[in-house]
Amino acid sequence: MLAVEYLKYIVNEIHTTIVATVDDDGLPVTAAIDMMDADESGLYFLTAKGKGFYDRLKKREYLALTAMKGEDTMSSVAVSIRGKVRELGYNKIPELFEKNRYMHKIYPTEESMKALTVFQIYEGTGEWFDLSKKPIERDSFTFGGVEKKEEGYFITDACIGCGSCVSVCPQNCIITEGIPYVIEQEHCLHCGNCMTVCPVGAVVRR
Repeated sequence: MLAVEYLKYIVNEIHTTIVATVDDDGLPVTAAIDMMDADESGLYFLTAKGKGFYDRLKKREYLALTAMKGEDTMSSVAVSIRGKVRELGYNKIPELFEKNRYMHKIYPTEESMKALTVFQIYEGTGEWFDLSKKPIERDSFTFGGVEKKEEGYFITDACIGCGSCVSVCPQNCIITEGIPYVIEQEHCLHCGNCMTVCPVGAVVRR
């Protein structure tokens, strides 16, 4: 999927996310935050200007979040994002309230709505992880002009084709049709077994 499709999935299919910010002591703080809208420019959410969450966003201008959907672990989909945030102010509030009608029950008057402000996650990296599929499905994405970097485990030309990595791969996602072997990144759990058992150090982590 495209990055914007992952962002819209968070808004439309999950909506409530767990967001982590950092306080003045450098310690993590989490909060449940609804993602109100998404487009090619990023994700949008609200907060009240009187909250500590607002202060942490303004000071750090950065957050991380995870959104999960599923009845249990083996039916779950998770999308995680790390990125930069900026305050957009009040102008987008009416539009977001129209798209999220339940907000009128929390802030019923126009005067009460003035306590709120809009933030945008405008630049970041993300990861999609779907345990409901066999083998598992994972993907990474970026938005806001961030360069995509290779992450995960890779088999280098030092591979001797011994098969040690294949025997310990829980998702059977190592292709052995040639040497060096190839790890199917879209199915890899990032468990590290392959790197641990490789007798010649041919597996590297990026």
